[in-house]
Amino acid sequence: MEGPAGEDMDMELVGMGLRVSVSPAQTAFYIILVFLGIVGNATVILVIGKTVIMDRGGGRNSDIIIINMALSNLLVSVMRNTLLVISDTGLELYSSKEWCQFLMGVWVWLRSVNVWSTLFLSAFHLQTLRRVTPTTGNIHGPRGASSTLLLSLGLIWFLNFIYSIPAHVFSTSGNVNSTETLMLVSSTTRPLLGCVWNFPSAFSGLAYATTSMIIHETIPIILMAFTNLGSLYTLYTHGRMRSSAQDAPVIKRVPAERRAAKVILALIMLFIASWGTSIISVNYFNYNRGSSAEFLLVIARFANIIFIAMSPAVLAIGHRRLRSFIKSALSH
Repeated sequence: MEGPAGEDMDMELVGMGLRVSVSPAQTAFYIILVFLGIVGNATVILVIGKTVIMDRGGGRNSDIIIINMALSNLLVSVMRNTLLVISDTGLELYSSKEWCQFLMGVWVWLRSVNVWSTLFLSAFHLQTLRRVTPTTGNIHGPRGASSTLLLSLGLIWFLNFIYSIPAHVFSTSGNVNSTETLMLVSSTTRPLLGCVWNFPSAFSGLAYATTSMIIHETIPIILMAFTNLGSLYTLYTHGRMRSSAQDAPVIKRVPAERRAAKVILALIMLFIASWGTSIISVNYFNYNRGSSAEFLLVIARFANIIFIAMSPAVLAIGHRRLRSFIKSALSH
């Protein structure tokens, strides 16, 4: 960590403009959300992870996907949101250029993994529902993590690491007066530890932000909406088959899967609402600096944390072991 950079740095950065202030009430609320995100997602990982480890078959594929999503949520909270809380307490810390490049790359990487991990959960549930006659009676898929599943999760982390490389290259350290004039939903809604974007020109910065918005931020949301509509339609068709195929293994599990589908649908709707709000707010800031820009950046800040903080509660509604653990913890 270093002190504020020299005044001459201001002329080099594509990122000196709007500084967003937050009230004490907003800070307190944000701290609560960050705490819920850390505790909730850590609980999801520990409880479901214990089930996967203790299961002789290696655990259900759906549990492994949930752990992957919760892990990305937890890492975002620890690596990014806790630092925002420290900054909000008034402690001013500034990083060197090398640390800023590392941190910006990590922040983009983790947020990107978070998006695609959530989409993967939605797509997996749709694929599960469409297996009308599985070879086993387990609609959640075979026990034990398949090599295809592990490879898919590994690709999510690897490909998003590749995507985060420009964040490592085109970022630098600012100073106490540094503010952003270019933002990415997957990275930051305000300077943190003095780290700001440093693209060669405003045009190249907007080009990267636009490409990111379309390929990485908008497309996943559209795909999530379609996969959830597909899940609902599949459940509807299964429900109509119940009267004519009472003995089918999937048909017998339709009520349970309908409950699971509702939970996953609620989870994805929560993600779409929070991520979509953040996309709209940040891109309004990037392309139209109107009088509402500062207000929308505050909205974007909270929209980024809502899903991470609330998703464990949504998962607990539909996951039996999580429900049992929470009931047991509250009863003692």
